[in-house]
Amino acid sequence: MCIDVLDPPRTRRSRDSVSFFEYPKYSLSLPRPIIPPKGYPLDPKTIGEHMRKRRLDLGLLQSNVAKIIGVTESTVWNWEHGRGPELKHMPKIIEFLGYVPFECPEDPMGRLRYFKLVKGLSYERLGELIGRDLGQLMDWLSGRRKPYWKNIQRLVIFLAKRI
Repeated sequence: MCIDVLDPPRTRRSRDSVSFFEYPKYSLSLPRPIIPPKGYPLDPKTIGEHMRKRRLDLGLLQSNVAKIIGVTESTVWNWEHGRGPELKHMPKIIEFLGYVPFECPEDPMGRLRYFKLVKGLSYERLGELIGRDLGQLMDWLSGRRKPYWKNIQRLVIFLAKRI
């Protein structure tokens, strides 16, 4: 005798008296949509947006991030709301993020600016590292003057060792 699973066996009882539990059991489950929290940057552009995204991903408060970086809670709030961080805080911010939130340019002067920013160096400290005068370095990085080709070669060698 063959019994159809979808159609329970007919008995003398009326169709209304067939129990629900006699039918096959199915369950349907759908994944719950992920709704990001309010203010979550989906495509971060600024350093503050990158910081907010990372903070929310880790489930941290601004006060927790402030302790990690070594600043006040209001400083973290300012960064997340559009005010840029000071240069001296960039190494700790990059360490907190786990990545550098901007690209390294290909040209030597762009790479030198990138190095200065990522390391959080002042013009004075960068000048000491590469052995150049502060005024000369500021002229190069501002675009007022171009370095001679020998200086560019020295910069390329210097940056190749550091970046």
